Amino acid sequence: MAKKDVISGGKKVGHYAFLAGIVIAVVAGVFTDLLDAQLVPLLLLVLGLLVGLLNVTGKEMTEFLIAGIALALVSVPAGVLDIIRIGDLQVGMYLGKILLNISVFVTFAVLVVALKAVWELAED
Repeated sequence: MAKKDVISGGKKVGHYAFLAGIVIAVVAGVFTDLLDAQLVPLLLLVLGLLVGLLNVTGKEMTEFLIAGIALALVSVPAGVLDIIRIGDLQVGMYLGKILLNISVFVTFAVLVVALKAVWELAED
């Protein structure tokens, strides 16, 4: 198999890992009883690592790291969203849980990309 095919295959796995991470983060945030609360962070961790390893190339590193840091900063006050309500529905509570799940997912992808960036800087 050619090197280009291997890279393309890794990108596809990374792409699907990204989609799966977002879907799991949203579903686990809205349907809290549907998925095991201990399993969700583990799934998001593994998927985040896959995305960081397979989906982010050298030229995308800076943008990805900036976006990841911004997302982490936005996720810190997720508990403040609890005050948002539509009638009796606590929309903010669900938004906060979704944001927290996405933050867990992205944090591990950012960790891998940051380590790759430091490795590349050290090689130069």
